[in-house]
Amino acid sequence: MTPESRAEDGYDLWLRYRAVEAEAQARYRPLAAAIVSEGRSDTIDAATQELRRGLGGMLGQAPATAARVTGDGAIVIGTPAGSPIVARLRLPLSGLGHEGFLIRSVTIDGRRATVIAANSDIGLLYGAFRYLQRIQLRQPVDAIDLSDKPKLDVRVLNHWDNLDRYVERGYSGESLWDWQKLPRFRDPRYTDYARANASIGINGVVLTNVNANADILRPEWLEKVKILAETFRPYGIRVYLTARFSAPIELGGMKTADPLDPAVRAWWKARTDEIYRVIPDFGGFLVKANSEGQPGPGDYKRTHADGANMLADAVKPHGGIVMWRAFVYEPHNPEDRHKQAYTDFVPLDGKFADNVLVQVKNGAIDFQPREPFHPIFGAMPRTPLMMEFQITKEYLGFATHLAYLGTMWEEVLESDTGRPRAGRTVADVLETRVRPGALTGMAGVANIGTDRNWSGSQFDQANWYAFGRMAWNPDSKAQAIAADWTRMTWGAGPAIDDAVTGMMMRSREAVVDYMTPLGLGHLMATGHHYGPAPWVSDLARPEWNPVYYHKADQGGIGFDRTKTGSDAVSQYAPSVAARYGSVDRVPEELLLWFHHVPWSHRMASGRTLWDELIVRYDRGVGEVAAMQARWDTLRDKVDPGRWAEVRDFLAIQHDEATWWRDASIAYFQSVSKLPLPAGHAAPAHDLDWYKAIDSKYAPGNGK
Repeated sequence: MTPESRAEDGYDLWLRYRAVEAEAQARYRPLAAAIVSEGRSDTIDAATQELRRGLGGMLGQAPATAARVTGDGAIVIGTPAGSPIVARLRLPLSGLGHEGFLIRSVTIDGRRATVIAANSDIGLLYGAFRYLQRIQLRQPVDAIDLSDKPKLDVRVLNHWDNLDRYVERGYSGESLWDWQKLPRFRDPRYTDYARANASIGINGVVLTNVNANADILRPEWLEKVKILAETFRPYGIRVYLTARFSAPIELGGMKTADPLDPAVRAWWKARTDEIYRVIPDFGGFLVKANSEGQPGPGDYKRTHADGANMLADAVKPHGGIVMWRAFVYEPHNPEDRHKQAYTDFVPLDGKFADNVLVQVKNGAIDFQPREPFHPIFGAMPRTPLMMEFQITKEYLGFATHLAYLGTMWEEVLESDTGRPRAGRTVADVLETRVRPGALTGMAGVANIGTDRNWSGSQFDQANWYAFGRMAWNPDSKAQAIAADWTRMTWGAGPAIDDAVTGMMMRSREAVVDYMTPLGLGHLMATGHHYGPAPWVSDLARPEWNPVYYHKADQGGIGFDRTKTGSDAVSQYAPSVAARYGSVDRVPEELLLWFHHVPWSHRMASGRTLWDELIVRYDRGVGEVAAMQARWDTLRDKVDPGRWAEVRDFLAIQHDEATWWRDASIAYFQSVSKLPLPAGHAAPAHDLDWYKAIDSKYAPGNGK
């Protein structure tokens, strides 16, 4: 039995640090004989401890710690300000900023050594993790010369965690934050969570749900938050809270929360000052306002800029920021939901305070398996925009469906915005400072809970990992990230690498095929979004109904967003609008997102749209079966516990992919009145059978 096949449960994530092969140990051990750490801080201690832990696990013995270099093979870790050795080396650190690092093979007093250097202690920690990653991936470190720094400033996880520990859209147990036991009990798991985040460069955590509860701002709750902030601080992680816009009414007894009211502004300033007295490095606020029933400045006929700037003024003296979500749609607005955020926010370009980031979802609807990029990207050149991705799989099968989201995010980040010129991608927009000193950022809605494996399934860990990597560098490639995660999580070897990475890279497209092929979207069941319900048409608001999005009738299917329909395409740059707005030029993967086309429309394959739709549904189910077969080949190559869990989850996914396929075909056939193409099986049951399925107890729905 190989070292990788020992009993495991997924708790160690990608930081497993299992022993490398004997040949690799012989290669790496002489290069890690001792750790010389000059300068003292909790963060430097964390970096040194991580090196000892990682090297001890992989090489069979932890390096000794030493005060100076006495022989070959020392790892020297320090900053020029804290380490005389690093200062003497005069390394090129000036361009690495606060969080960057350099790892270099050097000679110190005639002895071979490796130096991990940075301008700050947190840079040293990031460098330590990168050095360990090199060994995990069996990459050379004997003549290393590597430097790196993050391309984005704010790299934050948004936890949609309620104060009763229920996680909205959570599929991996309760919230990690055990508020009832805080502040007295500091769960050791908090430190392991911080380690995992630091290993991928995440530097911020929003602790509470965007559907905010004002109680978190009370003094007794801030004492609980303080303990989490103290635990995360050595790992470079700042805590943020969601601010309920109506808190002055609910906590302060005021009659208004009008952001232009001087008394309201004074209340927020006083409450913010109190937060910083308890948590001096508090990051700031995340706000969901005037969306899905949440209070906001619109209640007082004020703009989103008015609301954001009021809070920005309160946190600015302390160095805090405000992340203001652009996910808005109004209860009585008849405009295409795709258009509403753009309509509300683009006229406010340049009106937000310097310490406000407008947080924009990757697409204009709501984290669908596939959406075109949000038209706001590129359309607000004077406003810092940060990306919001959803790591938790609200619309992609929850925890049991294998769906690697790195491919989805890469697709969005590489999209050409056409603004101000062709070739400027969404990633370019995120990385470019709109003015000197302006912030950049990326947020991810966390998929983390109290499940032993953290994320509800082994493979959902990859989405947490991929988010961190892409937040550090939005130009990262999904396949390279998947390959690294595979080797660190499942073990080295071509059989594992080829099978697992191959499964991951095709998984998201499989989900699109069996759920929302050819640009369909939002066909999920009401509320919990578990399973198909393309027939739902009786909900109170039009945009809550799946029929609103597919508009299928006997003549065809799809949402006309061209000039003959809602004209949502006009919100994109002219070059992009011309492509999306043409039924002949739009990518087929987005055809039905932008066009209502006849069932007889001829596709690139030569098939009619109806036949192509059936082929895509079957292709998705078939890909899940292929993943099952590939996973079976790894039975003796990975540990039996995790192997069995993935086997069972893939079986669930195959059952539910078949459900999606059959229910969707049964419904759309009832509308199109067309026969299935030859060779494709009819659904197992009639449409009424699928309509009768009731999954009201599915997890993760809002409370």
